Amino acid sequence: MTYIIIAIIIVLALWLILAYNGLVSGRNRAQEAWADIDVQLKRRYDLIPNLVETVKGYAAHEKGVFENVTQARAAAMGASGMAAKGQAENQLAGALKSLFAVAEAYPDLKANQNFLSLQGELTDTEDKIQAARRFYNGNVRDFNTSIQRFPNNMMAGPFGFKAMEFFQLDEADAAAKEPVKVQF
Repeated sequence: MTYIIIAIIIVLALWLILAYNGLVSGRNRAQEAWADIDVQLKRRYDLIPNLVETVKGYAAHEKGVFENVTQARAAAMGASGMAAKGQAENQLAGALKSLFAVAEAYPDLKANQNFLSLQGELTDTEDKIQAARRFYNGNVRDFNTSIQRFPNNMMAGPFGFKAMEFFQLDEADAAAKEPVKVQF
């Protein structure tokens, strides 16, 4: 009888250790995926001032568009939390669309090698952000599922594991669901 009780305690201890380590691994994968998104967002933030300066040289009288892009970039860089970050990124995408709409009116700008290079880099970055967002959301889904499943849910709360937020577009902003178009 004593051996049975000891065996049950050992099995429970092993389950607790394995479940805890699995939850830690899941949370760390989701955090790593968020870091990938952050890297791509920073790359986009770094490209935007160069793009604005290039367009400014051709369309100096479009001051409002440049200010909107600059403000949207600053808001996106300063946003914290998934909901705020998603909303700020939606506003930045809209501001970039306005910038590219202005650029369409200047044929010399569309032929500028610096502009074309920045355009290509921004397109590549947008694709990487989308891929990183999908990867992050997949990891968050897996983590959230694991902390909600029995028997992990019995230990997730006491050990401080909380559901993570998805990084998604604002459902109310249909225009933000469209990719930023940088083709001329």
